[in-house]
Amino acid sequence: MSVTRLKRKGRKDKAKSARRRTSLKVQNFKPVAKSVDIEKIKEEFKAKAAAKK
Repeated sequence: MSVTRLKRKGRKDKAKSARRRTSLKVQNFKPVAKSVDIEKIKEEFKAKAAAKK
């Protein structure tokens, strides 16, 4: 008796594990904390507004 490979099952298993891996990556993702200078950003907006006038 010959051995047959279940291709659909193999694709399904690989897809399931890929979904699991990506979901775990998303759950463990931690964004990079950046220090943002709010006052500097406000000054940049004011400068852009003044340049348009």
